[in-house]
Amino acid sequence: MPSKAAGNIGIKGTISLDNVLIFNLMNILRTPSINSNLNSRPRIAITIGDPAGIGTEIMLKAFTDRDLLSLNAEFTFFGNRHHIFETYYLLRTHGNLTLIDPDLLKIVDIPTEGEISLGIGNQTSGAASFAYLDTAIAQTLEGNFDAIVTAPIAKSAWKQAGHNYAGQTELLAERSQVNDFGMLFVCRSPHTDWVLRTLLATVHIPLSEVTNKLTPELIEQKLELLRRSLLQDFRITNPSIAIAGINPHSGEQGQLGTEEIAWLLPLIERYRLQHPNVKITNPIPPDTMWVNPAKAWNDRDRVQLGYDAYLAMYHDQGLIPVKLLAFDRAVNTTIGLPFVRTSPDHGTAFDIAGKGIADPASTIEAIALAIELANIRSGNS
Repeated sequence: MPSKAAGNIGIKGTISLDNVLIFNLMNILRTPSINSNLNSRPRIAITIGDPAGIGTEIMLKAFTDRDLLSLNAEFTFFGNRHHIFETYYLLRTHGNLTLIDPDLLKIVDIPTEGEISLGIGNQTSGAASFAYLDTAIAQTLEGNFDAIVTAPIAKSAWKQAGHNYAGQTELLAERSQVNDFGMLFVCRSPHTDWVLRTLLATVHIPLSEVTNKLTPELIEQKLELLRRSLLQDFRITNPSIAIAGINPHSGEQGQLGTEEIAWLLPLIERYRLQHPNVKITNPIPPDTMWVNPAKAWNDRDRVQLGYDAYLAMYHDQGLIPVKLLAFDRAVNTTIGLPFVRTSPDHGTAFDIAGKGIADPASTIEAIALAIELANIRSGNS
């Protein structure tokens, strides 16, 4: 994944070596090429998320990253052109920020009804962000794009607009007509280059419902989904997978819960017999499961302690360690879709929208990962 190095795009009309470089690169990336080798480059659809949030800002900042722009891909933005330009001119008032000029971007202009106010997510912004994503999905399913990178949306704003989805992942799955999908969080260590991959067995549900949702059928489904993704998206043919326990101390031999003994351990044994090429652990106590990943993340001499992937039983069990290690680098990847989808691992940040201080690092990583996975799926990498 690319580094955080960026050029010096400033006020429109300012000329610098970096400005010229980025201008030329963006023209290359947005213009179809007659070169047969370039025709196979991945086509990436990018949605700006809730227009009242930081989505536009982080995208405008991300596309000044020279390492990102040097990747061989074609980008198309889905949003409201007027809003994107308005946000650009507002951000320029905050000083010499590194922003790409929207004139250099290929934008699918989607009309917005009503006024958008930065920092205020509401029915109007929810309807707009839904329309951006829905349009991008439709065009991707038609074969126009290989991957979608989504900026954050506000679930509450979607609901105000009458769209009752738990999040973007569920809309992507519904439109793609798939039931077997999951949220895989991917991040590469800047210290060791080791990659942490964490799949959540359950996602956006109350903690009180977790044990009812965790069934042998669900865990087997998630394990198989993870195995296929490691093969299809990461070319890992003999993966190692660590699986978390459900209860404290993985049940302490039934003293703190019986799920591990009653069905999780037998399920793992059956899975090992069915897939002898997969190295899978017994349920690891959740409070110690993340010790070795932290060592692999921080110490090159301990990278071998890390597994290829981790299966967490519920949202916070998996995401607290991910965000602790890689808050500015983690990427949310939806696996099981007929195309690649990635997203930065943070929210709309309404409280800082329009202030020029949003960090594009996770967005840069999300775009780079989308390109990498799209190339793998197409056989170009």
